[in-house]
Amino acid sequence: MKRFCGSEFWNASLTLYTDSPDLTPCFQNTVLVWIPCIFLWAAFPFYHFYLKQNNKGYIVMSILNKVKTFFGVLLWLICWLDLFYELGQSRVQHPVKVVTPLILGITMLLATVLIQYERLRGVQSSGLLFIFWLLALLCAIVPFRSRIREAADKGVTDQLRFTTFYIYFGLLLFQLILSCFNEKPPLFSSIVTDPNPCPEYTAGFLSTMTFWWFTSMAIKGYRNPLEDKDLWSLNKKDTSEIVVPTLLKKWETEKAKVQRKNQAVYSTSSTKVLNHVDGGTEEAGVLLLGKNDTKQPSFLKALLKAYGSYFLIGSAYKLMQDLIGFVNPQLLNLLINFTMQKDAPSWWGFALAFLMFFCALLQTIILHQHFQYCFVTGMRLRTAIIGAIYRKSLVITNSAKRSSTVGEIVNLMSVDAQRFMDLTTFLNMLWSAPLQIILALYFLWQYLGPSVLAGFAVMVLLIPLNAAIAMKTRAFQVEQMQYKDARIKLMSEILNGIKVLKLYAWENSFKEKVLQIRENELKVLRKSAYLGAVSIFAWTSAPFLVALTTFAVYVTVNDKNVLDAKKAFVSLSLFNILRFPLNMLPQVISSIVQASVSLKRIQCFLSHDELDPDSVDKKNIASGCVVTVVNGKFSWAKSDPATLHSINLMVPHGSLLAVVGHVGCGKSSLVSALLGEMEKLEGEISIKGSVAYVSQQAWIQNATLRDNILFGKPYNAEKYSSILEACALLTDLEVLPGGDQTEIGEKGINLSGGQKQRVSIARALYSEADVYLLDDPLSAVDAHVAKHIFDKVIGPEGLLKDKTRILVTHSITFLPQVDNIVVLVDGSVSEMGSYQELLTQNGAFAEFLRNYTLEDIVEEDEAIELEEEEEDFREDTLSNHIDMVDNEPVANEARKQFIRQISVISVDLENPKKMSTRKRKCSERKAAEHPPDKKSSAQKLIYAETAETGRVKLQVFWEYVKAVGPILCLFICFLYCCQNAAAIGANVWLSEWTSDTAVNGTQTETSMRVGVYAALGLTQGVLVMISSFTLALGGIGAARTLHSALLENKFCTPQAFFDTTPLGRIINRFSKDIYVIDEVIPPTILMFLSTFFGSIATITVIIASTPLFAVVIVPLAIAYFFVQVFLSSLPVF
Repeated sequence: MKRFCGSEFWNASLTLYTDSPDLTPCFQNTVLVWIPCIFLWAAFPFYHFYLKQNNKGYIVMSILNKVKTFFGVLLWLICWLDLFYELGQSRVQHPVKVVTPLILGITMLLATVLIQYERLRGVQSSGLLFIFWLLALLCAIVPFRSRIREAADKGVTDQLRFTTFYIYFGLLLFQLILSCFNEKPPLFSSIVTDPNPCPEYTAGFLSTMTFWWFTSMAIKGYRNPLEDKDLWSLNKKDTSEIVVPTLLKKWETEKAKVQRKNQAVYSTSSTKVLNHVDGGTEEAGVLLLGKNDTKQPSFLKALLKAYGSYFLIGSAYKLMQDLIGFVNPQLLNLLINFTMQKDAPSWWGFALAFLMFFCALLQTIILHQHFQYCFVTGMRLRTAIIGAIYRKSLVITNSAKRSSTVGEIVNLMSVDAQRFMDLTTFLNMLWSAPLQIILALYFLWQYLGPSVLAGFAVMVLLIPLNAAIAMKTRAFQVEQMQYKDARIKLMSEILNGIKVLKLYAWENSFKEKVLQIRENELKVLRKSAYLGAVSIFAWTSAPFLVALTTFAVYVTVNDKNVLDAKKAFVSLSLFNILRFPLNMLPQVISSIVQASVSLKRIQCFLSHDELDPDSVDKKNIASGCVVTVVNGKFSWAKSDPATLHSINLMVPHGSLLAVVGHVGCGKSSLVSALLGEMEKLEGEISIKGSVAYVSQQAWIQNATLRDNILFGKPYNAEKYSSILEACALLTDLEVLPGGDQTEIGEKGINLSGGQKQRVSIARALYSEADVYLLDDPLSAVDAHVAKHIFDKVIGPEGLLKDKTRILVTHSITFLPQVDNIVVLVDGSVSEMGSYQELLTQNGAFAEFLRNYTLEDIVEEDEAIELEEEEEDFREDTLSNHIDMVDNEPVANEARKQFIRQISVISVDLENPKKMSTRKRKCSERKAAEHPPDKKSSAQKLIYAETAETGRVKLQVFWEYVKAVGPILCLFICFLYCCQNAAAIGANVWLSEWTSDTAVNGTQTETSMRVGVYAALGLTQGVLVMISSFTLALGGIGAARTLHSALLENKFCTPQAFFDTTPLGRIINRFSKDIYVIDEVIPPTILMFLSTFFGSIATITVIIASTPLFAVVIVPLAIAYFFVQVFLSSLPVF
């Protein structure tokens, strides 16, 4: 290096052992200049690849960009000015004066090119260039000081280089300042059109690293409780429309890959099997079936491909944080050496203290970036898994629905998806923990030598124990999820039939059934919690056992081994680093075990067979026909016998086809087959155009009556009014308190059966589909209303006269008006033709007529009687009822009860005189009384779910304490005090041990020291186990108490609550919230108690040893208190 630089590279006397330290010119001109250059060139390939994969669009050239580019060009010119100046000399004195300006100039040119390349790729703030400018500026500070000192002592010897360096330093400072500002968003970016964009998208590098972009939201939340409307819009890449399709695409790719492999295995193996099986193809297929069934697509691979790359960025941050974490023990070693050296320069201590603070600060920044990536990955995982499960639940076959109950699907979306989100937070500990353990053992070897192997042996011996606990935990987890699925399934059935249950007073019986399942679930949860307590005991004691074993072996193998303060406390700092991975590893393993159970459950559900979307052909259709079925054979499951067979249909455009038959002959199954909801075993189905379907049981949304009819279509007043009149809904609008703006409860709870069916018909009518499949929609309405709907909607003169209609019906009244009739007998088409043709055949249709004629005659007599009663019906009675609904301030429940009880007065529209008279009387009475506007009097039936904002009230904590038991809570706190007292005693005893003076190079009373230290540590471990057992016991008791109280409350709640509360909201209380009480709150309390009492113990020890620290702790405590108050005021959504 002397030939390269012309001076020595390193001089310890000049740098370390002096009160005015400096670096040699060679070191300044090589290392300090090359460090930022090496960083930029090393990071450039990866950064270039990242920019190619993430193009956000180009940014228009701005003044900021022009200034940064101009300064970059100036830096390049100044660097090469030094180069050409040196080359212009008659003789180059030293190569470093040529090589360093050359490298620096090329690097500045690269930085300038990157400024423009980032602009073209839509980068608003460059983290890479910010770090580069910062490194270059920090490395230039030492030459900055050296040149000033040299100029003050000897004067300026080289005017050009002196001037160019300070210009270079100033430009670096300007570039660093400019890189703190953001460019404008890229053109055509969604951030431009979003009215409330998230500032994270446009945040600069510094703002992102320090989360400064969140400050405005924190301040807003501190001033006023935050609501949903205050939140920013989600980043586009975090929305479900991006996240869910990404996972589904990878999952479909994985399924296709496995399917190709299975086909390849079958094709390559079938020949070999056939050669050895006399039975031929059938037996060969049986032999191959088991082999092929074992190969299933891996949902884990789909998750890794979809979100693994983003998660790896967080893993890189974790790696940096782990490596920086081992710098502080080395700095502590240097600090202890500094205190032992009386003649050491004072700046050593300040430098070491600053470096320790800087390392801790850098470690914190990097660690929270790691958590940010982990949390976002977890959020995306949960969103994608819920979306995939939800979409799958809509398309699985009927046979799959038998094995996957509603309770299981709810748990998959609430509990199992949440497990993946929880796992991602500490998933990196799976590789980080072994890495930290290996590094800690390596550094411990430097101080304690082979004695570390004794501590390592203790850790190895604990691994089988943890493995056994993990295997048992997995078994308990599977069993617990089975009980949880059964409980949620039963609760779902109870809530769906809560009205019948209350009418029959079956609350206690069903409550006992739920509590019985819950008790079995809690038994498994108690076993799992006790296993967790044993695991916590083992791994909490692990660092102490490792330290004890290592120290004991170290002082006993050789009398000359002295445990001094340097070895003890540096080793303890390394053991403290070991504590976190050793404590987290069992939790991560437990989370992985739980997630593996959930993964298997989700993978099994997503692997279910789906309904074939191509079972109904939308393209190939016979000319003139809209619906055709050729030799159709259908079943509800592939393994079931055929429900429909020998089905042949040809429905011309604009015709009305009636499907009749006895109960159970397959009429509704035929409609389901046309919709593609049955397994097509043979034949072909073709439907031309869009399809509208009206089921036997009307499907109603929790929305206004108008929204139920429009169903997302644009509002057309004329069309809407004609449909209301055709569906006989005008009279209903007069009765409903808010007209068509009346909110309909969940499952149409405040509508009668006939009203719900007419709304369903109106919705189908408004959709303007090409084909209408009507599954006996007239069975839920009265005979005269059915006649009105048939005449105005379905029949030859109705609104659908130009549409293709397939009507399933039991009523023979309308059969003469249809174009064709299909008679089903035992799942097959018995007869097909017009009404007259089928009558002349005297077959199954004639028998059907004979069976149902008597019923229709009775219905017609009832309709005539009702018409006669309507003529005598007092109009003032109806008016009084309407006035009561509209005007009197009655309770919402009374209103709903009245609406359910009142039957809608329908008129025979074939008698215009009667109809006009009735309408005129009603209008005259209404005009005289001037009722208020219905829209203004309408009340909202179902309100949005609300959550408490601001801080959690003390009453909430007290309720949980009461559920656990106040005495038990005090006992748990007492145990935590005792275990921390034991920990303090062990550390104080170790301090006394290291203070023992060595006599003839050896320490006396080592056996007593080791014994007391071991006793204190084992006492701490036993207390940890007892406190964990006690906390687990209290958590199980609280879970039982809170669930029982919730269940008792819901069974005693009036029916009005269930009418106005969505069932999904109640199910969430029994699934997700009970899961939080069972499995989230107890570990959180454990962590809080450990942190709280550990902090108190640490502060106590520091104040006892250094009373001056009490002066510092007061302002620190006040600052942390205000920070805690500030952050705790923010709600957690």
